[in-house]
Amino acid sequence: MITREKKAELVAKYGRKPGDTGSPEVQVAILTERIVELTEHLKSNPKDHHSRRGLLMMVGQRRGLLDYLKKTDLEGYRSLIEKLGIRK
Repeated sequence: MITREKKAELVAKYGRKPGDTGSPEVQVAILTERIVELTEHLKSNPKDHHSRRGLLMMVGQRRGLLDYLKKTDLEGYRSLIEKLGIRK
């Protein structure tokens, strides 16, 4: 579970303007944080298949947002995946 403070920090860091929660950069950053936390959970709970399905759905959603960002703003896409440490 991502905390309110962590989400606000991500919005401030990746948002285009203060309070910007809808831009693809912010959405990708928040999803990445959730994916990292859920991955750690699944390492200690390997039989939790419901959470694994949720993880796969989040990865797919992030992939779609990254594809959109790649089509619209290639430099922004490149800088975002570098900042977040995401593979292509």
